[in-house]
Amino acid sequence: MPPLTQTLGPWIEAKEAKGPKVLAWQKDVMTELIAKLPKFGVFQQNFHYTISNWLPFYWSGFHQTTRYTYVLSDVSDPGAVWAGFLENIRREVKKAQKKVCIRTDLGLDQFLDVNAKTFSRQRMRLPYSRELVRRIDASCGDEHRRIFFAEDASGQIHAAIYIIWDERSAYYLMGGGDPAWRNSGATSLLMWEAINFVSTVSKKFDFEGSMLEPVERFFRAFGGDQMPYFQVSKATPFFQMLQGARSGVRFFLRRG
Repeated sequence: MPPLTQTLGPWIEAKEAKGPKVLAWQKDVMTELIAKLPKFGVFQQNFHYTISNWLPFYWSGFHQTTRYTYVLSDVSDPGAVWAGFLENIRREVKKAQKKVCIRTDLGLDQFLDVNAKTFSRQRMRLPYSRELVRRIDASCGDEHRRIFFAEDASGQIHAAIYIIWDERSAYYLMGGGDPAWRNSGATSLLMWEAINFVSTVSKKFDFEGSMLEPVERFFRAFGGDQMPYFQVSKATPFFQMLQGARSGVRFFLRRG
């Protein structure tokens, strides 16, 4: 998967037919697509949650792991969305409103500085390059992306989030916060402000999920629908052996 891309997978044009005819047609299309894949050692893609049928890949020797995202399927009425938040999120939003204001006029480099703090706190490197983010940002432009910052009266940035959208859905792409202000509620407020904004430009809000328990708990609290999606993969015997050897080395190092 390319960096900062949650889902790919086959895109299949919708057909008016229903039931078994559609499934049979999907099978034929996917089987033909699989046959045309280039030669690979390892294949892995996260399919979009709208793809519910991966059987042709199973029959072709692929494996599947179910992952999850949370989606607010209708953000046209922000009041209804607010009512679906868990109480702790509403409490965090109200707390943050007394401490910070929302800005959208700060630059990409300022966002990346805040974003990097989240990873440095965990002693991790930024998993993508700043140049990649700049290319994505230039491609989206102001028409399809917005950066929200939470800033206090002294000019301190507590947190920031980056969203992109098209006419169908908006996506929470990146975010970050200053560890010194983790308990200010700023990220909850930023999400709420972003959802309010998205209600004017798109239909849905996709949190882009996480399999990390604390992150999943945070996203779930905004009341979205849990949407399963498939991670489909396949490896040649050589790469399976190589992956097994790497796993063994990592286990040995942990034990050592």
